[in-house]
Amino acid sequence: MRRDLRPFSIAVATAVVSCAVLALAVAFGWLGPDVGRGANFCEAARDWVVRQPANSFSNVGFVVAGLLIAWHAGVRENVGGVLSAHRGLPTFIACLVVLLGPGSAAMHATQSALGGHLDMASMYLVASFAAGYAGMRWLRGGTRLFAALFAGGIVFCEIVGLSRADIPVVNYSGNVAFALLLTIAVVLEVLIMRRGATRATRWYAFASLGSILIAFAIWNAAKTWLCDPGSLIQGHAIWHLLGAVSAYFLYRYYASEEVIG
Repeated sequence: MRRDLRPFSIAVATAVVSCAVLALAVAFGWLGPDVGRGANFCEAARDWVVRQPANSFSNVGFVVAGLLIAWHAGVRENVGGVLSAHRGLPTFIACLVVLLGPGSAAMHATQSALGGHLDMASMYLVASFAAGYAGMRWLRGGTRLFAALFAGGIVFCEIVGLSRADIPVVNYSGNVAFALLLTIAVVLEVLIMRRGATRATRWYAFASLGSILIAFAIWNAAKTWLCDPGSLIQGHAIWHLLGAVSAYFLYRYYASEEVIG
């Protein structure tokens, strides 16, 4: 099987540039002062350059997951007819997952307001992709429809995220928008499965959903009874790692999808 190195090369470039920029931003304070953003995720802020080391460096899981996606996508036979019909989309997925890493780490490393915005923005990108890609396939549209749905999802999240209301369980209004888009994506994926026009390896979808649900349970527990502020083993760090696993399995589900007939 011949491997196209372009998806992997682009994902590597995305990882190197984004992580290098983040490292410089943290070292030189470009993201602004520590305002305690993300302090509610248990880990005590250290008097270091990186304020929350466990919650910061666990985001390497997203970078690794994105690179694995790009490596897998480099072999044409690995990507089914549905996803491969949209040129560049597998590489786009890989880069979005990579960017989740430095985006989330920006908040935990600095606890700055801008770092928090970058964290939420990276989540909006992935949730908007999941909802937009599901919507495109459900409506049997093309790349233009996906682009519109993807952009619309981001705008929706940004508008909802403007609210400063304290939301029970999920804390921020932006998290509500993120969860709503993921819920829409799950519902549409179920409808696509039931329509029967395509076939895919469904256990990838179940593994992705199961990983993120377990991660969410840990995300909540880590703010209360599963909290040891001084430990380098943090529940929120496990949330990051399981989120990376979920993203990888979601891609593998997409990549396994073929049109029937």
